[in-house]
Amino acid sequence: MLKFVKNHMESITGIEIYPMISLLVFFTFFVVLFWWVFTSKKEYINTVSQIPLDN
Repeated sequence: MLKFVKNHMESITGIEIYPMISLLVFFTFFVVLFWWVFTSKKEYINTVSQIPLDN
């Protein structure tokens, strides 16, 4: 089964760009998330962390 999929994927022209695009999207998402976490205000983080406990 895997051999069939691999041979079929090799026959598609331009398919080699998709893993690079998905890696770029994945990396960009986590860099932006990392940046947002370190630049957010502590008061906001504390407020949001208390939401599940408020009743």
